[in-house]
Amino acid sequence: MNKNSLVTLLRTDSANRDFQYLVVLMDHDLRERYGTVQSIYNELNQVGNVDTIVIAYDEQQAVGCGCFRKFSDNTVEIKRMYVEPSHRGLGIATRILNELELWAREKGFTHAILETGRKQPEAIHLYERSGYATTINYGPYDGLDNSICMRKKL
Repeated sequence: MNKNSLVTLLRTDSANRDFQYLVVLMDHDLRERYGTVQSIYNELNQVGNVDTIVIAYDEQQAVGCGCFRKFSDNTVEIKRMYVEPSHRGLGIATRILNELELWAREKGFTHAILETGRKQPEAIHLYERSGYATTINYGPYDGLDNSICMRKKL
């Protein structure tokens, strides 16, 4: 049996302690990849009070997460996508992203945007494989050379 088949997804909000724990791990991973440059992105990565969080569990252990927030009347911004290194390569990030997109469509959104970094080739590959296309850097990412912004019609 594929380990991914044992993984379950939970829709929750940003008060969830498992989400908060995974965000700490994600921020550590980003600091290791980008060093001091990451400090520029710390404020941009904050999601605040969000009620559109998806957490992946392997049995009782939280192993991945993602969320979205409203960007405009018809567009959501995908944020805080992360899967623990021990669970990468199992399709968990794809499942989280698919669930986020489904949830966004259920709420009436028609497009999704996101930002990722040049030193995250696995994330870039995930998004391209999931139908996202590179677009001009939007909002706070305009002028940040390390950022890659992407867009998809849901």
